[in-house]
Amino acid sequence: MTKSLTKVVYQPDTQSTDEFTVIVNPAEYKKWKDGDRTIPLTDVVGSFKVFYSNQGAQGILGTPSKQQLDTVFGTTKDVDVVTHILEKGKDQTGNGFTSEMTGMNVARGSLSVNSKGKGSTGI
Repeated sequence: MTKSLTKVVYQPDTQSTDEFTVIVNPAEYKKWKDGDRTIPLTDVVGSFKVFYSNQGAQGILGTPSKQQLDTVFGTTKDVDVVTHILEKGKDQTGNGFTSEMTGMNVARGSLSVNSKGKGSTGI
């Protein structure tokens, strides 16, 4: 089953490669962005986790430090940071992701790990 992935990306400076990202529910985010602030933020975002990359869109996403959050947003409170990103960031829709394991090579055998020293005969 493929689901679309929408993220809101905030870049503090147009010349900077620093990006702060939040994963959102696309339908609820559109309503919230259009002015319906009665929608709880818990319905708009996937979680209050903020991701950070200093390499732009191609970089690996990590977690920003509290100092980075305080420097850029003036606070370390997750609700305030996420609200700022949602208000001033730009939404980007990804190709999607699958929630099932597909394309596994069945010939590779069991996915279980045997740590009892019997090899694969004890499975």
